[in-house]
Amino acid sequence: MEIEIGRGKTARRAYGFDDIAIVPSRRTRDPRDVSIAWEFSFRGRTYSFPLPILASAMDGVVDPAFAITLGKLGGMGVLNLEGIQTRYANANEQLDLIASFDKEEATAKMQEIYREGIKEELITQRIKEIKAGGVLAAASLTPQNAPRYIEAALAGGLDILVIQGTVVSAEHVSTYDKPLDLNAFIESLDIPVIVGGCCSYSGALHLMRTGAVGVLVGVGPGHACTSRRVLGIGVPQGTAIADAAAARMRHLDETGTYCHVIADGGMRTGGDLAKAIAVGADSIMIGSPLAAASEAPGRGYHWGMATFHPELPRGTRVRAGVKGTLEEVLLGPAHQNDGTLNLLGGLRTSMATCGYENLKAFQKAEVMVAPSLQTEGKVLQNTQGVGMGR
Repeated sequence: MEIEIGRGKTARRAYGFDDIAIVPSRRTRDPRDVSIAWEFSFRGRTYSFPLPILASAMDGVVDPAFAITLGKLGGMGVLNLEGIQTRYANANEQLDLIASFDKEEATAKMQEIYREGIKEELITQRIKEIKAGGVLAAASLTPQNAPRYIEAALAGGLDILVIQGTVVSAEHVSTYDKPLDLNAFIESLDIPVIVGGCCSYSGALHLMRTGAVGVLVGVGPGHACTSRRVLGIGVPQGTAIADAAAARMRHLDETGTYCHVIADGGMRTGGDLAKAIAVGADSIMIGSPLAAASEAPGRGYHWGMATFHPELPRGTRVRAGVKGTLEEVLLGPAHQNDGTLNLLGGLRTSMATCGYENLKAFQKAEVMVAPSLQTEGKVLQNTQGVGMGR
C-alpha cells in the first residue's frame, strides 16, 4: 500500500528486522533434524557449505588466517583485495595503528593509511595463503578495479569472486570512463561470481541477469556504514530481501536458473539471521558480529569498505569488542543472553521451533509486522539494561 508523502510523491512502507516477527506454525521439529547447509552450483560443480555464512570483505573482519578458520568451520570468508592486506606486506602493523587511533581522528588517519597503492603480487600471495589452508578462496573487488586485478587473483587460485560496492548496477552510465560490462566480464570467468549490493526488485533482477550465482542485498544497513545518512539512500532489510526474493522467482521463471539472494548487513543476533531467511534470503553475509571474534584482525574494531574514501567517507570505525572465539560467535556455547553469541544456534532453534527442516522451507514461514516485538513485556530488561534491553 502506498502512502502519500505529499501531493506529488507517494511511497511504499518498508520494514526492517526490528519491525517484523516470525510466526510459529502448527508443527515443531527436533533441532538435530534441521539442516542449515547452503549450496550453489556453477557450470556443473556444486559448492557446499555446512554454514550459510559469508564473512564481509572488510579489513577488520577477514584476513587469510580468519578466512581459513571460518572455512574449516563451514562458512566462507571474503577477503578485500583492495584493502590493508594487499597494500602492505606487513598488514598487522597497520591494523595495530588503526586500533590505536582516537575516534575523533580515526577516519582522517585511515585515509592516510589507505593512500598506499594496491600491489598485485600481494593479491596473488594472499589468495595463495588462503588456499594453503585447505579451504576455498573467496575475495572481493569493486567493479572499477575488477578487470585490472582479476588476473592477479586468478594467479593465486581464486575460487569465488565477489564484485562489490555500496550500490552495483548492471547499467552503469559514464561519459568519462568505459563502464564495466558485467555480463561479458562474468561470462568470461571460469569461476562463480557474486555481485552486489542492491536493495530493490529491479536492481536485484538486473544483477541476476548478469550470470551471477548470487546477489548481495543491502545498501547501508551495516553497523559501520553511514551511507544512509551521507547519501540518503537505502531500504530496510526486511523489505529489501523480500523484494530481491521476488526478483529471484521471476528470474527463475525466465531462465530456469536459480540465483541466490544473500542478505548483506544489518544483522546482529540469531533472531536477525532467522528473519533474513524467513523473508527470502538463501544465505547471510555479516561483518560486525564476526569482528567481535578473537580471531578477527581488527583488534576489536570494525570499519566498512567506504570508511577511508578519500573524498566522501561513508563509514566509521566502530568498537565491536571481543565477545569470544569465532566458533563461539557462530556455534556457541553462548555465555550471554542477548543473542549475539551462538548465532547459528539461534537460527537452527528458530527453524525447529517453527517446524522447518531446511533453509528453503524456512523461506515459507509466516511473518508479521510487529512494532511492539522489542518492547512488549520487556520493561524490566530495558530499565536494567540487560537481555533485550542492551
